[in-house]
Amino acid sequence: MTTSKEISKVRDPRYPFTAIVGSEDLKLALILNAVSPRVGGVLVRGEKGTAKSTIVRALAALLPAVEVVDGCRFSCDPAAPDPECPDGPHGVRTGAARPARLVELPVGASEDRLAGSLDIERALTEGVKAFEPGLLAAAHRGVLYVDEVNLLHDHLVDLLLDAAALGTCYVEREGVSVRHAARFLLVGTMNPEEGELRPQLLDRFGLTVEVRASREPSQRAEVVRRRLAFDAEPAGFATRWSERERALAARIAEARARVANVVLPDSALRQIATVCAAFEVDGLRADLVTANAAIAHAAWRGRTAVTADDVREAARLALPHRRRRDPFDAPGLDESKLEDLLSRVPDEPDDDPDPDAPDPGGPGGGGCAEDGSGGEAPGGDGAAEDGPGGDGSGGEGTRPTPPGAADTGPAHAGPGSAGAPSPGAGPAADPAREAGATRRDQAFDADPARPARLFTVPGIGAGAPGRRSRARTPLGRTTGARTPEGRPASLHLKATVGAAAPYQLGRGRSGPGLLLRREDLREAVREGREGNLVLFVVDASGSMAARQRMRAVKAAVLGLLLDAYQRRDKVGLVTFRGTRADLVLPPTSSVEAGAARLRDLPTGGRTPLAAGLLRAAEVLRVERLRDPARRPLVVLVTDGRATSGTVEESHRAAGLLAGVTGVVVDCENGHVRLGLARSLAERMGAETVRLDDLADLAGMIRERRAAA
Repeated sequence: MTTSKEISKVRDPRYPFTAIVGSEDLKLALILNAVSPRVGGVLVRGEKGTAKSTIVRALAALLPAVEVVDGCRFSCDPAAPDPECPDGPHGVRTGAARPARLVELPVGASEDRLAGSLDIERALTEGVKAFEPGLLAAAHRGVLYVDEVNLLHDHLVDLLLDAAALGTCYVEREGVSVRHAARFLLVGTMNPEEGELRPQLLDRFGLTVEVRASREPSQRAEVVRRRLAFDAEPAGFATRWSERERALAARIAEARARVANVVLPDSALRQIATVCAAFEVDGLRADLVTANAAIAHAAWRGRTAVTADDVREAARLALPHRRRRDPFDAPGLDESKLEDLLSRVPDEPDDDPDPDAPDPGGPGGGGCAEDGSGGEAPGGDGAAEDGPGGDGSGGEGTRPTPPGAADTGPAHAGPGSAGAPSPGAGPAADPAREAGATRRDQAFDADPARPARLFTVPGIGAGAPGRRSRARTPLGRTTGARTPEGRPASLHLKATVGAAAPYQLGRGRSGPGLLLRREDLREAVREGREGNLVLFVVDASGSMAARQRMRAVKAAVLGLLLDAYQRRDKVGLVTFRGTRADLVLPPTSSVEAGAARLRDLPTGGRTPLAAGLLRAAEVLRVERLRDPARRPLVVLVTDGRATSGTVEESHRAAGLLAGVTGVVVDCENGHVRLGLARSLAERMGAETVRLDDLADLAGMIRERRAAA
């Protein structure tokens, strides 16, 4: 007999979890969290088109149903209701089973939508103080899914951090004081090309997985075959995989029932502590997550005690993102070192009563994460051994990036990374072919990045929320109220009530509700911080390479890049050398891509200063059309010399940047200084900063106090 739940699935089918091709590490990470929510969630990192969102959404159909109190908007458990639930006290209430929820948090959601707020409609019409729950309440005892989590606004990240740490959501605003439980499985997906995740939130994810599309033609073909079949007949495709879905859901439920009885032997605990200490992870959260993941993996594999295999799988997923010491480092784990560490601590005998327990990827495993879907795909040309697949792009589960990958930058770095010459640099083997070259090209390593001063754009902007310059934003502290030109973006309740109050008698008010008219509405004016476009224009000519000065230059720019990362800026990189200027990094939120380009930047040749300034002006013109609200900050790194072209041409080009907030980093050194960079800055209307003073601590403190 078909249940109503199954009917709803057929009417609105999602791509089946067991039909996903590849992505074995991701499937394993999600299943471990389904078995034990204590694992702490999953962060999925990967290039676009790798089925990240599809596989996460498919997980919801596999989660066991939850018992909730009838009529409770906060999903209280009838066996142990929250004594402080806003809808309580519940007393003796009946419970009802409902499917576990997958609640999606949009990147552009408001704080009120996430945490909840005063029910404005009831407050104004009925005169009562009522609380309207947000997404955190809806996600309680379910899954909170954030697509593009790295683009989430900082104020929402702060709320998520508090809720994830405390398991409770506190709302104190507009006369409302509410506290409710908010324990959920946090799952986020992100594309590293669009920027990295804030470290505090990154650490809140229990496990992390890198996902890349398969390079195997047969597997890619199977992904396309299944996706086309799903698009042609979603209900029929879901029906063909329904048996495997039920089998996998049943296995997850069995493992969840078993997990409380799994034993963590002292030997396994010592292995976990040894591994976490050797990889120098911060704090003890890594140890706890690894232990919980190992227990979940043992339950998933049908064991009653944790073994070294369980510790190995847990460490592979729990530690890579916790080893990062620099935002520009790619997450990774040396698996040979992991094996060596595990072998140092002897494993106790396995007390598993059934050592021959079936592998979850084997028959009856329902396409589990260990070795595929466990049989021939229905109508899939026998390709089911590839395992569960995706939204048309599949995705091959890959091992974490090995150590050393950060030295060459991310895989998507493109030209100018991994030792390749930057665009326009000419063949590395014969730099003399470059017009005007006077010395052999060199690629200097960077000194360690130095902390940078805070540079801001003056005035008040209206760009994307960030942490650099003052701006009118939808977020931040309320500084006043105004009459909205259209629909109010954010209602200022006190000002609205104050505007309507004098007219209540004249409007014939007789009940508790407030009589409002459109002209009474007021919207809040908020001031916060915005992110800017920081365009680096770097002189990579031979004069900058003299006496290996480029090492210090790269260190300074890396420090500024780190500052841009922390302040949620977009960054771009223009370099000039020889006879031309190149846009090495188009404006992007991925500052680690800029670090990769910079580290491998070759130097040498003449100095086409005018060409570099003209290219910078063109980049700003194009970006102004694309994103007119984002204000630019130009950072020119040069010694002011121009050996290709004339000084007059350079000054005319600098005049094109007048009116744009700029900083000229003067790299001229020696006893005799010509002051060329300073005169160039005067033409640009920019501030001049000496390279040696860029990280001046006293200057940083003054800047921060002035900006506060």
